[in-house]
Amino acid sequence: MQNKIQFKTLTALAAFALLAGAAQAQSSVTVYGRLNLTVENQKAGDSAAKTVLQNNSSRWGLKGSEDIGGGLKAGFQLESGVTADTGGAAANYWGRQAEVNLSGSFGTLRLGQMTSEAYYATADYISNHNHDTGMSADALYAYVGRNGNKISYRLPSMAQGMSLEFATSLKEGGANNTFDLAWNYAVGGLQLGAGYEKNGDATQAAFRAFYMAGNLGFGGYVQRDDDAWGVKGGRTNVRLVGMAVAGANEFHLNIGRAGKVGNVSDSDALQYTLGFNHNLSKRTKLYAFFTKVDDGKAGVYGGDFRSVAGGLRHNF
Repeated sequence: MQNKIQFKTLTALAAFALLAGAAQAQSSVTVYGRLNLTVENQKAGDSAAKTVLQNNSSRWGLKGSEDIGGGLKAGFQLESGVTADTGGAAANYWGRQAEVNLSGSFGTLRLGQMTSEAYYATADYISNHNHDTGMSADALYAYVGRNGNKISYRLPSMAQGMSLEFATSLKEGGANNTFDLAWNYAVGGLQLGAGYEKNGDATQAAFRAFYMAGNLGFGGYVQRDDDAWGVKGGRTNVRLVGMAVAGANEFHLNIGRAGKVGNVSDSDALQYTLGFNHNLSKRTKLYAFFTKVDDGKAGVYGGDFRSVAGGLRHNF
């Protein structure tokens, strides 16, 4: 009797192993994330300076895909912000990303909550010193779209290094339909990108270029937006970046200049950042930066601000 029970148990375990192996061959799930913290001395406007432990868009997520045959792949991605300085979780837990997608020869269809591809193609792409996160993030870029209730379609590759994606957020909960268009192209050391967003009367269009020549990189973007800051009227925003690489070390310079918003007096602003990264490995770096925002008297960007920071970032 005992031998029969053992035989049945071994048979069940063998069947489970075969099924698990088959499932593993058809699909995969990856856990990933980033913890990014800095110790900073910050000063906002006329307030006294303070020293803080600053979270820099730390996050964790899950992503997976399944080959469903016929040249089709199904996938998903869930991503949540983590307040790494206190161990807190985001109030909107999967607010960074929550999408399901289907891809094939027709391109890629994505549904859910996702960050603007127009933003990724322009402002995010050139913010190399700290991935456009934390207190040294780009304070002058006009982000006018919505991330939720979104349908996105990415065309199949038209040429090597080129992609084109269009997205719309549906009109739900009294919000406007929004539209998002992003184009990317890379050839050799040259990378180009463009993006357009529309949300009601607010629009923005930007073009980005970046060139890497050996250990030196330089580029920037120019953006034109209208009604994007709660003020009627247009504005031109320009950002230039430079990077020098020496072994495991990176030196960064980042300067942004926003012109007057519509007819609002003293609404122009300047932001500049000096950054240094020391890459301990492909996943871990020590870094430091100085960043300063000189806001106009109109205070469109939240007032003057500066920070001196040193930090540690680890990707997993």
